[in-house]
Amino acid sequence: MISLIRNDVNDIAIEDEWNFSEDAELLMHTIHAYPAKFPAFIATKAFDYAEQEGVNVKTVADVFCGCGTVALEAKLHSKAFWGCDINPVATLIAKTKSIEYNIDIVTGYYERIKATYEATEVNKTIYEEANERLKYWFTENSFIDLMRLKQSIELVVPEGEYQDAFLCLFSSILKASSKWLTKSIKPQVDPNKREVVVWNVFKQHFDKFSKAIIQINSRIFKSANIKIENENFLDFEDFPKVDLIISSPPYVTSYEYADLHQLSTLWLQYTSDYRELRRGSIGSMYNSEGFKIDLNSLNAVGQQIVQDLLADSKATAKVRSVARYYIDIQRAIYNCKNMLNNGGMVFFVVGDTEYKGVKIKNSEHLVQCLRNEGFTDIKAAKRRISNKLLTPYRDECGRFSSDKTQRTIYHEEFIISGRKWHQ
Repeated sequence: MISLIRNDVNDIAIEDEWNFSEDAELLMHTIHAYPAKFPAFIATKAFDYAEQEGVNVKTVADVFCGCGTVALEAKLHSKAFWGCDINPVATLIAKTKSIEYNIDIVTGYYERIKATYEATEVNKTIYEEANERLKYWFTENSFIDLMRLKQSIELVVPEGEYQDAFLCLFSSILKASSKWLTKSIKPQVDPNKREVVVWNVFKQHFDKFSKAIIQINSRIFKSANIKIENENFLDFEDFPKVDLIISSPPYVTSYEYADLHQLSTLWLQYTSDYRELRRGSIGSMYNSEGFKIDLNSLNAVGQQIVQDLLADSKATAKVRSVARYYIDIQRAIYNCKNMLNNGGMVFFVVGDTEYKGVKIKNSEHLVQCLRNEGFTDIKAAKRRISNKLLTPYRDECGRFSSDKTQRTIYHEEFIISGRKWHQ
């Protein structure tokens, strides 16, 4: 990590220690696909780095906790954890990963779910009466089998942590069971996609989950309080006090999480219209509807970037979303400051993007936010995103590609830390 005198982080050389880990990632981290998930070893290295810098790390937070990578690593390192995310699918995954399970109880529930599934029949009229969006994504056969599975889970497993775990597994097979184009980050139908056997896919995911539980239970760690809330961090008021915040803020112009998780939000009945979950989502283009750009409310870096965008185009939805994103990040850093114990540390993983030739410098904006909120000892490192080195482009369907004629994506990201000392 290099101390920053100015905001420019692009001149920093790549540090290999943040690129790879000698240890294989635990299976529990892989039980449900999630976009832009940073590697678990970064959280572990962040614990070590903070303690080497003199932070006594007992309580950790992730204010954009996503699928719970930091939560699980905090648990395995016997540290208390608090996290939140506006996306209910994210918090379902995060909670599932961070719970301690009895493998015999889990296996018993699975066998009963299987027996119930095999004995359950669903009237085909249920497909005709289903949410139109679900009918768009699922064939009748797949929908009927998924409904049988969901009903079996809810009938067999009482409401609580174990039912949530099985519903998380259910969520994890929805894209494979649908017409969703494989590996696409955009909602797109593949008209040639073959139907899968729903139970077989569920069994594969359960087998991985049971192995993950056994793997976790073989580790030695002290139980610590883990709390994950489905909340918008910007609106949250009752913050816990923590020693270390590790987080990766959403990247503006990158992913529309509400759209990506629409199958799960509809099946799990978090909403009847997935578009409702776009509101309040940081970085979403749809979160800026009706937003008026006020340059004076942006810090110096944010002002310059938005001015560059406005010079080439009018205040389009994309430009408004960039301005709104920077305002939201500024509020988030203010909240982070108030969460930290004296001498506490923030540790962010963030990447830059680009729009119409203008570089969206999320990293420099974040550094400026830290300075404005009184953080000191600000340091940064650069790392390569390994899965994007060989496929540094996206095709029109949103899939990674090695075709140079396609849209370039970022293949590096920055790690930024800072300390907060209260007067």
